[in-house]
Amino acid sequence: MTGALGFVLAGGASRRMGRDKAQLEWQGRSLLDHALERLRGACDEVFVLCGPGSRYEGHGAPLLLDAQPGQGPLAGLLAGLERLDRRPGLFLAVDVPRVPVELLAFLLAAVEGHDAAVPVPAAGPEPLVAAYTRACLEPVRRRLAAGERRLTCFWPDVDVRRLGEGELRRFGPPELVFANLNAPGDWPPA
Repeated sequence: MTGALGFVLAGGASRRMGRDKAQLEWQGRSLLDHALERLRGACDEVFVLCGPGSRYEGHGAPLLLDAQPGQGPLAGLLAGLERLDRRPGLFLAVDVPRVPVELLAFLLAAVEGHDAAVPVPAAGPEPLVAAYTRACLEPVRRRLAAGERRLTCFWPDVDVRRLGEGELRRFGPPELVFANLNAPGDWPPA
């Protein structure tokens, strides 16, 4: 193990899906349980980043509630970053069920010597399948305080290792690996 902390981002309202994505069943288990299992394959400790309430109790991982509910995934990222010490954090959105453990381990190796390691396939950055260090904490906090909510808004303030299409293809076609489940038409995943 790497000593890293793992965080499942499950705080969204699932408005487009119309029901809680984390609780959707796939291959006999919830998407939340799948995400936790993959993170456990790469991290020593795992947590669930979620909005207010305790709807995810009973999944074998401590819950970290958003300190700033309603501020989107950047506030969820902040909650995880606040938990970090010298260890990196591996963040995984609950709605990307095809991200393999091998890619998660690769992200942890790639963040060494950087503040963040983020996949950037041809379709665009995947900041919710990424590794971050505590060096990102204050930049994220400042950007949120300024009213910014884009997940890449703090990148100019930190050293981000961008992992391109060529580095990512060995884990599968990026368009499949990073395909997320946002709407009923995306469900169930093939």
